[in-house]
Amino acid sequence: MPSASMPAQAPVVRDIVLIGGGHSHVGVLMRFAMQPEPGVRLTVICRDTDTPYSGMLPGYVAGHYSFDDVHIDLRRLCQFAGARFYRTHVTAIDREEQRVICHARPAVGYDLLSINIGSTPRLDHIQGIGDPEALDAPVVAVKPISTFQQRWLNLLERARAAQHPLEIVLVGGGAGGVELLLAIQQRLAHEMPAGLLPRLTLITRGKRLLPTHATEVGDMLAATLRERGITVHFGEEINAVESATEALAVSTLGSTTPSSTTPSARSQRLLISTSGKHYPADEAIWVTRAGGARWLEQTGLSLDDDGFLKVRDTLQTLDDAAIFAAGDIAHQVNHPREKAGVFAVRQSRPLADNLRRAIRGEPLKDYVPQTRWLALISTGDRAAIASRGRLGVISPQLRPWLWRWKDHIDHKFMTRFNDLPSMQNASANRGGLLALAERCRNAWQALAGASGRLHPHLTAELDEQEARQALSALAMRCGGCGAKVGANVLSRALASLSPLENADVLVGLHAPDDAAIVRVPDGQALVHSVDFFRAFIDDPYLFGRIAANHALGDLYAMGARPHTATAIATVPQGVERKIEPLVRELMQGATDVLNAAGCSLVGGHTGEGQELALGFALNGLVDESMTDVTCKGGMQPGEVLLLTKALGTGTLLAAHARLEARGRWIDGALDSMQQSSQQAADILRAHHASASTDVTGFGLLGHLVEMTRASGVDAELDITALPILDGAEDCVARGVVSSLQPANLRLKRALKDPQTLLDHPRYPLLFDPQTAGGLLASVPLAHAEPCLAALKAAGYSASAIIGRVREQGDALAPISVTR
Repeated sequence: MPSASMPAQAPVVRDIVLIGGGHSHVGVLMRFAMQPEPGVRLTVICRDTDTPYSGMLPGYVAGHYSFDDVHIDLRRLCQFAGARFYRTHVTAIDREEQRVICHARPAVGYDLLSINIGSTPRLDHIQGIGDPEALDAPVVAVKPISTFQQRWLNLLERARAAQHPLEIVLVGGGAGGVELLLAIQQRLAHEMPAGLLPRLTLITRGKRLLPTHATEVGDMLAATLRERGITVHFGEEINAVESATEALAVSTLGSTTPSSTTPSARSQRLLISTSGKHYPADEAIWVTRAGGARWLEQTGLSLDDDGFLKVRDTLQTLDDAAIFAAGDIAHQVNHPREKAGVFAVRQSRPLADNLRRAIRGEPLKDYVPQTRWLALISTGDRAAIASRGRLGVISPQLRPWLWRWKDHIDHKFMTRFNDLPSMQNASANRGGLLALAERCRNAWQALAGASGRLHPHLTAELDEQEARQALSALAMRCGGCGAKVGANVLSRALASLSPLENADVLVGLHAPDDAAIVRVPDGQALVHSVDFFRAFIDDPYLFGRIAANHALGDLYAMGARPHTATAIATVPQGVERKIEPLVRELMQGATDVLNAAGCSLVGGHTGEGQELALGFALNGLVDESMTDVTCKGGMQPGEVLLLTKALGTGTLLAAHARLEARGRWIDGALDSMQQSSQQAADILRAHHASASTDVTGFGLLGHLVEMTRASGVDAELDITALPILDGAEDCVARGVVSSLQPANLRLKRALKDPQTLLDHPRYPLLFDPQTAGGLLASVPLAHAEPCLAALKAAGYSASAIIGRVREQGDALAPISVTR
């Protein structure tokens, strides 16, 4: 019979996938946030959570802006827009199946696809260049900016520590290269003593700087470079890079051969030009014309000579109407333009509008870019010049004003994407989305039959079968067995899984039946555990991995070897072709973790629900003698307390739900939750751990209290030694805590003198519930330091000694905390 649950949200019937987090796509996200398209789901695939704004990069290098000033928090923006965020990179597109092939995760299906990935270094013609995107590459390309940013920080540290002036060479005479080199000079001039100031050189194959701008603009910038002591070599093209670790005189800059006098023993690069000249460099930066990503060459889409996607005026690719492109990666064949950020920004509106029209089945509109645009080029010293077409404003009196104008424009742009309201106020600030959602549900329910066409202003065009499924998803849903996911959907979704084969599994997924039959090996005892929780992240594959890791933690804490698992999942109602990949991604993530743990998935149950959720009933094995079992009750006075992972997932996930966490904080938490505790458990046992538990929902204090009670001991914690995830202290300081925190806070009665801790910034984190948290173990003092060293060597970088086990005292409170 029908359940009495609340009406369903409009089910997902179409997917728009955005590859890349460039300027066009962040604009698309904001427009869909302001005006959601019911039934349409957005997914962003990008390897970087913090996406840089290229217009402010020189100001960041010069020291005028912080990292957060010049980056858009893409994960947070996606959360605000209701879009899924997948942090990975794309390797291919399967156009026939309409899937995006990603690195180390399942493919992502799309109905419409948009590509906004910027440009990629094209330096293959230079001998000895290697991979310019690698952090140890012989040269560094400015794009992608994320790689350059880390190399720039490394260069700053090298310059500060150097005992002699470094040689920094920049190749490229366009606006980007000149602007960047002036910013570098400005930063170093303020941070370095005059005698150790690096020597800066610019090499360009052109006869003048900024050849696409007015002549006076290029001449003025050339004069500025000379005034700043920067050497410029015109008409020189670099065609090879060699190692110069042998003796090399730094005074031979621009000579035809290395010198043997005044040798330098440092590791340098030697840039060799077509004319035969040699240019030694401690750091070589390339700001020359780049091209499209190499994987695009295998898509069958039309590319220009530089590997950029050819697009129509509708921003659709020439060969595939379902694939759009914008920004630097797109070459608009009817209106070719220079690669400039202004075009990517301005393409966001026509791109968003045409994606919306295409998903509705409406005619698309052409976009004609402007022929001239204003460029404000900074000179590193909080001054700028203006260039538009063949006109330039280079007056010294106007340059500070022009920089302030540029600074205002840039900050205004960034504010749109970074100053987002808390999720508590988001519905009001986004034009009453709750009311809009209700209107959308009503519109869906008002549709007559399965016409194949929904309200033209609300959502996508459906075929007859999809329309029936969508209407069914909105109707009152049955409970009981009527809430199971359809057999066809489930069988297709699970067909691609490859659970670990296990000879002890007599009946399992390889031969599905009413139940699994598993043999228990002789001399072994079974360890049973169960875990289940709702999704807290919008990536089903990632959630599946974390849910499996979380469940396995109980077995690892006991010293058990994972053996078999059955899964139970709930998935939202919807169109079959959208539910099937969701189930597949969810279970693929879980199976990957279970297989790596040596645990065979043998069965499970999948049903409908309002929210995605996943859990496991697990079986582990221990020797029936119980010799290697580490229970909570084995702690001994004098032992050391070790924690293998950092704390803070509870407050960070709560802040993420409220749009109050930085994306990189969530990245760190997700990475921690995906780290298996299997090897940590082995290391703890190898170092004679007497007791252990996994730190999960009850928080560090709750689980430590359980251990002290079971062991008949007291414990002392060093609150300053606790490993904390980045951003967690910031979140609790603003009062952002998990919904379970108030219940855990009751355990403060287990603390001796809790009043002395109330003002400590880490105090709330004692009660913070953890998901897939680390192991808390008691290790003999003599083995503690070797155990900690082994944990860190194994990749548990946050592991720490956090306290001691004490004799049980007379006080009722078993835990004391030092600060």
